[in-house]
Amino acid sequence: MDRRRSELRAQLAQAAARIVAEQGIRDYGLAKRKAAEQSGTSDERDLPSNREIEAALRDYQRLFQSDSQPQCLRELRLVAVEAMRFLARFEPRLVGAVLEGTADRHSAVCLHLYEDDPSAVLRFLEEHRIPCDEDDRVLRLSRSQNAAFPVLRFDADERTIDLTILPRSCMRQAPLSRISDRPMPRASLPALLELLDRDSHR
Repeated sequence: MDRRRSELRAQLAQAAARIVAEQGIRDYGLAKRKAAEQSGTSDERDLPSNREIEAALRDYQRLFQSDSQPQCLRELRLVAVEAMRFLARFEPRLVGAVLEGTADRHSAVCLHLYEDDPSAVLRFLEEHRIPCDEDDRVLRLSRSQNAAFPVLRFDADERTIDLTILPRSCMRQAPLSRISDRPMPRASLPALLELLDRDSHR
């Protein structure tokens, strides 16, 4: 890659990271397209990878949100603890920005639940009088296989809880990360509590 293209990719990654941080757009593809549109870039070869945007976002948060983002992240992780305890029968795993450390005030707490009958999760929420929105999400199970899964969203403590319901067979291996071609990071409740404990002693 020549120097001009490398510099342009870095600039677009920084612009996309700023869009993510300031506008709450968690779709990196959309953020990079908005950044390219603002800069007048039309060549897709100049667009940064999701990994480059993630790195730029961490830099942005460290430089411009160091007084607020870490506290917000901890609060979201504590909300995740309560949500995971509440949903324990579905063997929840924390995924996404709250686990990976880039969550901010715009972020939802994203959990993967494992249940072969997705309606069981909906009935559970209804039994506890928790209204929710229903959706679906396409995840990459491998480099050649995508699949759509049910999603339920509800609010708790002024935070959005985002539940993706996967069959129990998917517990063996996580879907692929949007940042890389590797299985996405995920954490059980004990792992999340350990992470919170480590952070509190830093």
